[in-house]
Amino acid sequence: MEDYSGVLQYNSTEVKEVLKDKSMIKNIGVQVVIAMILGTVIGAMMGQSAAMFAPLGTIFINLIKMLVIPLVAVALISGAAGLGNSSNAGKVGATTLAFFGLTSALAVALALFMGEVFEPGVNIDTAGIEGMFSTEYASKGDLPSFWATLTGMIPTNVFQSLNEANILQILVFCLFFGIGLSKLEVTKRDPLLNGVNAIVDVMVWMINKVMIIAPIGVFGLMAEAVGTFGFGALMVVFKLFMVYIAAILVFGFVVYPLLIQVFTKTSAKKFLSVMKKPQAVALSTASSMATLPVTMETCEKELGVRNSTASFVLPLGATINMSGNAIYYGLVAIFFAQLFNIDLSMGAYVAIIVTSTLGAVGQAGVPGPSFLVVAVLLAAGIPIEGLPLLFALDRIFDMIRTALNITGDAACAVIVDALVEEEKEKEIELKKQEA
Repeated sequence: MEDYSGVLQYNSTEVKEVLKDKSMIKNIGVQVVIAMILGTVIGAMMGQSAAMFAPLGTIFINLIKMLVIPLVAVALISGAAGLGNSSNAGKVGATTLAFFGLTSALAVALALFMGEVFEPGVNIDTAGIEGMFSTEYASKGDLPSFWATLTGMIPTNVFQSLNEANILQILVFCLFFGIGLSKLEVTKRDPLLNGVNAIVDVMVWMINKVMIIAPIGVFGLMAEAVGTFGFGALMVVFKLFMVYIAAILVFGFVVYPLLIQVFTKTSAKKFLSVMKKPQAVALSTASSMATLPVTMETCEKELGVRNSTASFVLPLGATINMSGNAIYYGLVAIFFAQLFNIDLSMGAYVAIIVTSTLGAVGQAGVPGPSFLVVAVLLAAGIPIEGLPLLFALDRIFDMIRTALNITGDAACAVIVDALVEEEKEKEIELKKQEA
């Protein structure tokens, strides 16, 4: 039998502790949603003065950042070690990467379709907003070449990569290290793997304690965001925002649940229900990495995903799976094409899909979402002068697309785990027949 011992292994005392804390964790999820609502209301009422609550959000985010990189490193090592011992390791890796790539391409195709149907950039009077236009971002849209991306993923000094939080380099080293660990003799492997799993247990304990103050941090983040930018900036791109929300909802509440329903034994209803807590955290933090501990906990405890699968798929997904970003890139391209009355050719559509997909998957290796939008626009020959229209709302857009990103990570973990289980059942059945 294959060893699927994974990231979170508790002794009987720890199991009791987790069960005892379960109701508290659920209450925190509810508190996070309430904090989001209160933060929005306070921010709208206080306006710029709501910036006084910013340190609450900063403290929470910094505590999460303090723990995320070590957790990602040890979780990837543990997950890779578990999979490296399995005959399904290649299938898990290939399925995960294929899922991320195909869903990102499908996401940007949906964005283009909805952009053409609802026309968010049509009939917008640019006379009053031309002062916001700028050409200063034209030089910031270069996507790294294939070879530059590939060589940039290989760390020359892994400690420097950890210090700089270079996620792609950390990912490559930890996967390599974990697979190497799985190939050692059992007497050498098990003590090391037990030590790695013990470190993960400690990290999870620390993160659970940090999550106790999550409602306070979320309140500060929401109050500052709404107070700083307000709702007035929405009016210029209101239709784009509404189409964007609709596309996110379609992908998050139709496409992913449908994939879950078709490829796994988990019901779509259950999947959507248990994803509420990680989605709330993603909305507030706007970071897949910061949400990772909650996503892992939800997948393992609520959706029954093996630790070895979750600790491989989810950190990888938090790094390269960005379907929400792909939707954003596609819709922004259509919006500005319509705003500047540009008729897009089939080649331009293909350029948008390819660039958006590659940009979404390579998110961790480039400066930020706004600059990747530049790359998409330049690839399709669309002017980039209007980008400052979106910058004030980038935080809101980012919050929403992050919620979809982590939903995709979880969906992938559930589907991959179901395929592994199905493969194992076939192998067992085949052995019975041979016997």
